[in-house]
Amino acid sequence: MKLEEKILSIAKDTISIEAKAIAALENLLTPQFADAVQYIYNSKGRVIITGIGKSAIIASKIVATLNSTGTPAVFMHAADAIHGDLGSILEDDVVICISKSGNTPEIKVLVPLIKNFKNKIIAITGNIDSFLAQQSNYVLNTYVEKEACPNNLAPTTSTTAQLVMGDALAICLLNLREFSSKDFAKYHPGGALGKKLYLRVSDITSQNLKPQVSPETNVRDVIVEISEKMLGVAAVIENGAVAGIITDGDIRRMLKDHDTFTHLTAADIMSPGPKTIDQDAMAVDALDMLEQYKITQLIAVENGKYAGVVHIHNLIREGIL
Repeated sequence: MKLEEKILSIAKDTISIEAKAIAALENLLTPQFADAVQYIYNSKGRVIITGIGKSAIIASKIVATLNSTGTPAVFMHAADAIHGDLGSILEDDVVICISKSGNTPEIKVLVPLIKNFKNKIIAITGNIDSFLAQQSNYVLNTYVEKEACPNNLAPTTSTTAQLVMGDALAICLLNLREFSSKDFAKYHPGGALGKKLYLRVSDITSQNLKPQVSPETNVRDVIVEISEKMLGVAAVIENGAVAGIITDGDIRRMLKDHDTFTHLTAADIMSPGPKTIDQDAMAVDALDMLEQYKITQLIAVENGKYAGVVHIHNLIREGIL
């Protein structure tokens, strides 16, 4: 077997092993999962998630997912917890302990200390007979038959199962909270994903100059307006309303069709009935229109009046495209 074929075969086997283990998780779900979700949902506190080794890394990711979907969560490393970080657990907090074996020394020390604080413990473990499982209020079983590691040692399949169980918790809680796209945007204001959910056309047009001419404007002045406003377009405005649009392409076609343009006005070369979008529309809707009509600019309007221009470069700069 060639080296390339061997590498691809190993990769496929890894994916297959993990995929089968994740599919098997469905059969490991019990009413305790639903009880744990409801307890977190009704809790007045936060979710404290702890683990050791690779499980600690998974715990940190689950914390991030919960925080971004409306469930306040805090990561606490199991080793640090027994050296002072237990003080981060408040009275109403729920503690999730993640451990494949459920029998690590740190977990055996930590769990009784948490129980002394009277906090409920949710175990995510691959061993339902373990110390952690026996001492927890709720047990979420993430048993896997084997790791993807050929030596069955490196945490691979087991950590994937932990991660998926955490995602299942987060999505159930998201649904119970009726967490909407608007809520999501509040927690992701800086990223491209968040911008798709909150950035409006008005946010973009306010950053641009506002190129406009009247139907009687001579073509020389039209060219100057398009050039100065740097959007490759000018709106033709009559009585406050948009009568047409003139683009760089219209200028090129005019130069091709006419030897002289001193007698021409904006009305002679404009394209009537341009595509428009409301100022209050979402920027992502503007992108959809630009792609649908295969154009690079849109005229923005407010109460039927000209409000500005959205250029596809604006959407690229904002990370929408």
